[in-house]
Amino acid sequence: MRKGGSLDRRSVLTGLAVGGAATLASPAVVKASESIVWKMPMSWPKQLPGVGINGVRFAERVGKMSGGRLTIKVFGAGELVPPLEVFDAVSSGAAEIGHATSYYWQGKDPSFHFYTGVPFGLTQIEHAAWLRFGGGQELWERAYDPFNVIPFYAGASGTQAGGWFAKELKSLDDLKGLKMRIAGLGGEVMRRLGVSVIMLPATDIFTSLQNGTIDAAEWVGPWNDLAFGLYKVAPHYYMPAFHEPGAGLEIIVNKDKFMELPEDLKAIVKEAAQSTALETMADYQYHNAMSLRPLLAKEGVQMHKVPEELMMAMAKESKGVLEEVADSSPLAGEIYDSFLKYRDIASEYIMNAEWEIVRMRAMAIEKGLI
Repeated sequence: MRKGGSLDRRSVLTGLAVGGAATLASPAVVKASESIVWKMPMSWPKQLPGVGINGVRFAERVGKMSGGRLTIKVFGAGELVPPLEVFDAVSSGAAEIGHATSYYWQGKDPSFHFYTGVPFGLTQIEHAAWLRFGGGQELWERAYDPFNVIPFYAGASGTQAGGWFAKELKSLDDLKGLKMRIAGLGGEVMRRLGVSVIMLPATDIFTSLQNGTIDAAEWVGPWNDLAFGLYKVAPHYYMPAFHEPGAGLEIIVNKDKFMELPEDLKAIVKEAAQSTALETMADYQYHNAMSLRPLLAKEGVQMHKVPEELMMAMAKESKGVLEEVADSSPLAGEIYDSFLKYRDIASEYIMNAEWEIVRMRAMAIEKGLI
């Protein structure tokens, strides 16, 4: 269980040496007339719909906005560094900038999960609101600062699907011994419910379902799931996911390299990231909606909601998992408190506003009134 105050949480072991301010050298500043080339590895292929393509668009936007003074050379997954080593490359300065998602680096700090998404967490628009106006961005920067990395929000892939299953889920017993590919804290929740969690790269999901290595897998949502053809090997489709209501993406920059930029180029990187975030969210919202009907029209596909008994069990386990993350450090506790405070307030609003108008609209469409 989570303890009360931050003094009860485990302290972070730093081992950092603190030097006097007079000994710190001022960062070199790039002259306004200089042309700069940055390397940007990503955790996905460059042409992957949504995540990859929008990373490429970000780089192109920076080049155009800067008049070519800052050029970002994009590397798809594995072209410069392996997908799960993007953070280390940016932290060390081997790459100046990267495009990925924060829970890939959760081994460095469990609190990083909050910036991709956590079970029963924030939707994509709520997540963006918390970051921009609820103090989330400042906490994120504090979490990444020991690694010499500055994070920027790069949008989200929308409300994710719960995944593809070879057999229908009817009770908690159906989870016992189930072999499932599921990422993030959702995987830990499922493990506690008896699932055998097997983490696989995206490229292995289809064949692993096909040959029976796994019985179920979550990937993203209708757009990416349709492209991967997962419906061909596991017909039972569950929506929505409990574990990633609005999975966030990030653009991460080496702090030293960022501080060397002239002020106008710093502003360009920030604004390009912000516009990319909006474009990515719109991209996923549009294409997920456009892909759902074609996906459900595929032979044999059956869409389900997770049974209430299973959903409540997932919620109970999720609380315990998040409390353990909160107890991992004082900063993790701060992030947890800020995140949950906004989540509870946002839930009340969205139930009485967005959710209610969507319900009313659907009823009117069904009755042929609009």
